[in-house]
Amino acid sequence: MIAVSLVYLDLIALFLGIVSLIKPLVFLRIRNRRQATLIVALGLLLAVVGWALPAKEVHIAVLRTQLDQFAPVYQFNEVHSIQVAASREQVYQAIKNVTVDEIHLFRTLTWIRRCGREGGESILNPPEHIPILEVATRTGFLLLAEDHNREIVVGAAVATPPGFQPKRRPTPEEFKAVRQPGFALATMNFLVEDAGPGVSTVTTETRVYATDPSTRRRFAVYWRVIYPGSALIRRMWLQALKRRAEAPGPGTRFPGRESPRPGSDGPEIQAKN
Repeated sequence: MIAVSLVYLDLIALFLGIVSLIKPLVFLRIRNRRQATLIVALGLLLAVVGWALPAKEVHIAVLRTQLDQFAPVYQFNEVHSIQVAASREQVYQAIKNVTVDEIHLFRTLTWIRRCGREGGESILNPPEHIPILEVATRTGFLLLAEDHNREIVVGAAVATPPGFQPKRRPTPEEFKAVRQPGFALATMNFLVEDAGPGVSTVTTETRVYATDPSTRRRFAVYWRVIYPGSALIRRMWLQALKRRAEAPGPGTRFPGRESPRPGSDGPEIQAKN
């Protein structure tokens, strides 16, 4: 977080300095172009420092969750949680069934992330009315583990060696065993825990493990730029599943989705070859 904050503060300073080269922002005490040039230079220098700060490697000592099993070592992570007035079963189904249409700002932020490119179906460009985790696991993500009504874990290679062309989708055990240079593996979970009668806590965490120092340095630049948008998406995602889980009555309908029949657990998420 220190590196992310440093990068963004310096990018703001850089922007203000460039604007002041055109017209000095006197209200910010930037009175002439010489001061603006110094601010631009300082912003560039400190942004480079922020990008270059080493990412600390974290080792999980006690393996408590499925996420710990698949990502016991990582250099980058983000964690968000929310309390939901619903049972673990209701919350878990909400996690599996929530769609992109229910997540505020999702399409706007992922459009920015894609730089406006359309591309094929993916978690950054999902179709309407389909659970977002279903889209993820049928495109770039692999379903790694599912502990019913408690935790679901997915993973993807977010960086690969030049020219790497997988012949098939790896198994969860093969994903966990990747240690060859050039890879950055992202593992994400949703964990549901009891927080009192009729109340649950949902935690979602993303961990990224880069397999060598060069990949770690390259990924650090990317991570420190996209982190604020990624964090906002995850918070909006949690808000969406909270609304769905707390919606009254089994007959409640959501845009484009049929309510599960009584006794049904709803659609299952499967990794497809």
